Amino acid sequence: MITAGQLRASRALLGIDQRKLAGHAGLSLPTIQRMEASEGVIRGNVDSLMKLVAALDALGIDLLPDNSPSQGGGRGVRLKRTGP
Repeated sequence: MITAGQLRASRALLGIDQRKLAGHAGLSLPTIQRMEASEGVIRGNVDSLMKLVAALDALGIDLLPDNSPSQGGGRGVRLKRTGP
C-alpha cells in the first residue's frame, strides 16, 4: 500500500513531475493527479497501483510501511542505495 503523501514525497526525492512519473508507470496524467489528491492510502485499480509501485521501485524509491525500522515508526520513503 502507498499513501498520497508517500507518492508526493517520492516524486520530490526523484525530482520529477507528475507527467514524467505517469510515463514511467504507463499511467495517464489524470490518474497520477487523482492518486496524489486522495486522502491517506491510495485506493483504486489494483493494476494501476502495481504499475505505480513498480515504477517507483525501478526509479530507486523504497517505500517504508508503518512500523518499519526507523526513529518515528511511521510510513515514509527513501532512495535506495546505489553501490557500496
